[in-house]
Amino acid sequence: MTLDEDSRRLAELGYKQELSRTWSGFSNFAISFSIISILAGCFTTFGQAWNNGGPVAISWGWPLISAFILIIGFCMSELVSAFPTAGGIYWWAATMGKPIHGWFTGWLNLIGLIAVTASVDYGCATFLNITLSRLTGGAWEGTLTQAFVLFLIILVLHALINIFSHRLISLLQNISVWWHVAGAAIVVAILVFAPSEHQTLGFVFTETINNSGFSDSSFWFYVLPLGFLLTQYTITGFDACAHVSEETQGAATSAAKGLWRSIFYSAIGGWILLLAFLFAATNVDEINKQFGFVGAIFDTALPANLATAIFAISTIGQFFCGMSCVTSMSRMTYAFSRDGAVPGWRLWSRVDRNRTPVNAILAGCAVAGLITLPALYAPPGVGTPIAFYAVVSIAVIGLYLAFLIPIWLRLRMGDRFEPGPWTLGAKYKVLCWIAIIEIAVISVYFIMPLSPAGVPGSPDFTWTAVNYAPLAVGGVLIGIALWWTLSARKWFTGPRRTVDETVS
Repeated sequence: MTLDEDSRRLAELGYKQELSRTWSGFSNFAISFSIISILAGCFTTFGQAWNNGGPVAISWGWPLISAFILIIGFCMSELVSAFPTAGGIYWWAATMGKPIHGWFTGWLNLIGLIAVTASVDYGCATFLNITLSRLTGGAWEGTLTQAFVLFLIILVLHALINIFSHRLISLLQNISVWWHVAGAAIVVAILVFAPSEHQTLGFVFTETINNSGFSDSSFWFYVLPLGFLLTQYTITGFDACAHVSEETQGAATSAAKGLWRSIFYSAIGGWILLLAFLFAATNVDEINKQFGFVGAIFDTALPANLATAIFAISTIGQFFCGMSCVTSMSRMTYAFSRDGAVPGWRLWSRVDRNRTPVNAILAGCAVAGLITLPALYAPPGVGTPIAFYAVVSIAVIGLYLAFLIPIWLRLRMGDRFEPGPWTLGAKYKVLCWIAIIEIAVISVYFIMPLSPAGVPGSPDFTWTAVNYAPLAVGGVLIGIALWWTLSARKWFTGPRRTVDETVS
């Protein structure tokens, strides 16, 4: 598809070509691959799976949940092929359904993208905090306050990169892919050859651990599924392929392929990386003592210099990931505002002379900083602030619920749906149903308490241990429902055309 054909298809969908269409198909794949980032999620949420299930939650949980996520990706690839717009899943929902579907999808998607930006940049700050402490011999203390300051600095840097260098972002996305591939390979090689001993196959594939604080009787139906947050969080954000489709050449095909391939290759690479972690996890007592923190594996299995090198590799990979998150989040903000859905929409839908949505970038980064403020505090006996896992849960729930709505609408349309060049054919029925059921199940689990201290009425209850994901997501849902009922239903009509007529 030529640039003229891309612009013509975009005009058929109702929009002028305002963003710069300079991205290749590889760059489109690269942004989702970078946001998924096995150098981010596999490191930062490893402890969640270790404490809630142990090795089985990782060795078996990762490929199992990855398969479900790939099915979700296939369903979304068909949709982006049919509707390659920056609005992505919000646009799909509004077009296949009614304005109310677009309204809820857009807001869920937006809060999910802001939360995933916050969680990735906070994770990057945490690892940078540790790396600086190691490099300075402890002179840099690595406190929670210092982590939060680094988080704000990283957010600002990502905003500046996205504002001032559109072409640089595309280049950095490409570099990011190779950094993730080479970096993960180096980490695996270090963990294979440097340790003096390794765990057994039996440990890696059959050992269970319950450090959650919940009883063992609830292990299989409650604790273990909480461990699946590792996979569900790491492999998310792949809707970025849709959000940058207006900047991608041959988007109807390349964005569809980029979306499912980013999931597939990340699933394979992530599993290899996680298995390397588990085989190197020989000092189980120390890892448990550090609440399943992945760094405990490196420190107990490797010389200090190699452990520091792994921290640095992961930190840089997470920096690339966060940069890509800001790109995706700002394009969604721009597209949703372009259709009048966000308060102050004229401001957030404005592009500068370089055709970059500067205001959308600044607003999204500011909100990401605000929702992470609770991470300044951590309850006693917890290695990572519960706020981090709460923001992670918000990201997962917001994004996947936003995915569910257009997938359900596509299923409802049946043969009335007009596919693009990449299509599932008759297989869409079974795949859509699997995707819908999986999303519904994980959305319930990830609003549940992550520790007994977060259960209201518990003797050890403390607000710093509360998983505030249901408060945040529920508050957003109630707010946008009231807004819709009292006001938006009278004026919000879904996507607004910015061209006078369909281009033939």
